[in-house]
Amino acid sequence: MIQRRGKEYLAPWEQAFDRVLSQIEEFTHRQTTGGIVLMLCAVAALVLANSGWSEGYHKLLKVPMGLELGDLSLSMSLHHWINDGLMAIFFLVVGLELKRELIVGELSQIKHAMLPLIAAIGGMVLPAGIYIALNPSGHTFDGWGIPMATDIAFALGVLALLGRRVPRSLATFLVALAIVDDLGAVTVIALFYTEQLNLLALAYAGIIMGFLVSLNLGGVRRPLPYLMLGVLLWLAFLKSGVHATLAGVLLAFTVPIRPRFDMEHFIHQTGQLLNKMRKECQYGASSILHNSVLRSRVRALGEGVKLVQAPAQRLESKLHLTSAYLVIPIFALANAGVPVDFGSLDKIASHPVAMGIGLGLVVGKLLGIAGFTWVAVKLGISGLPEGMEMKHLIGLGLLGGIGFTMSIFIAELGFVRQPADLLMAKTGILFSSLIAGVSGFAWLYFTSGNNKGNA
Repeated sequence: MIQRRGKEYLAPWEQAFDRVLSQIEEFTHRQTTGGIVLMLCAVAALVLANSGWSEGYHKLLKVPMGLELGDLSLSMSLHHWINDGLMAIFFLVVGLELKRELIVGELSQIKHAMLPLIAAIGGMVLPAGIYIALNPSGHTFDGWGIPMATDIAFALGVLALLGRRVPRSLATFLVALAIVDDLGAVTVIALFYTEQLNLLALAYAGIIMGFLVSLNLGGVRRPLPYLMLGVLLWLAFLKSGVHATLAGVLLAFTVPIRPRFDMEHFIHQTGQLLNKMRKECQYGASSILHNSVLRSRVRALGEGVKLVQAPAQRLESKLHLTSAYLVIPIFALANAGVPVDFGSLDKIASHPVAMGIGLGLVVGKLLGIAGFTWVAVKLGISGLPEGMEMKHLIGLGLLGGIGFTMSIFIAELGFVRQPADLLMAKTGILFSSLIAGVSGFAWLYFTSGNNKGNA
């Protein structure tokens, strides 16, 4: 039975669902929750790979899956669909974040962007250098890009556990650093982790990009046309030899970042619409079911609400939860399943791939992020953000060594034909990310007091 609460009409279960859903939404919209979900999936994958279900787990990932459309067909294993297909959504979100930060965010102003930019460069160059020093040649050299990446979800999850013990500016600095880090990782994948190029497929990709840019210049603000062309762009990249997920980044950079209306114009237009709706309610039927003029006013208001928001940011907001709570957890389930022989950990630790990744992520990230930032501050290039001290930078450098998602992704590309090296790489990533996360948490916990000013 429909109940009335003031001016609201509620279905029998609607109030109960509202209470439950509001709690769920509050939980899922916390950015650090993604790190917890990712951690649980990584642990689940490790359990599966080191249990009696190991054989079934690996067989499932090799199951072929395909699509057919007339004479066209596309078939890949489930593992490849996850890494090449599903991860394109993740890269689309990364691209949207990059565009927002570069144009209107923290990285749009040189004075704000300089310090995290320097920190990110240090956090990429030194880990890669350490890895190359231990793997200067041969097939193991191909993993040099693995220790360059930082997993923002995991790192922010660790910061969240510290609560008020660390300043808010530390999380802001980490996000800006990770954005630059993602840009570096995407560039490395595009330039150095490509197969033999198919020029015809690349030409098709160029034509599709032309259409996407035309949509942007023509003022098309609805996401559907971009997403439809984005699928074609992904297919072209899949056949081109350039990794298909980069289509997500390029697609993101064509989606408009500027809204049609500024806020002042929107407020003015909304006020006029509301006044007209009030008059309509006074002189005619107040029920929207019987008043076509009211319906048109409400539709106009809804259209205005869309146009005052940047299309790229609307799309990012819609896809963020999908990426954080579906794509990345599935990626972790498919890629973190590493069989660990605890009896041979000494051999693993001394393997050049695992050692290069471990030292790169734990030592290289620390020295690169904290060291480069310290030098920049001493040279007067930029000052530390408010509330941050050098002790915080050391903790940040350690947390930067959590390289889970992007590191595993690059490992899959670098060692696609070297399964033994891939196993060593994944083992090195998992153990070094664990060491970096625990040591970063411990350092910040014991060196930072309770910042009462942080809410």
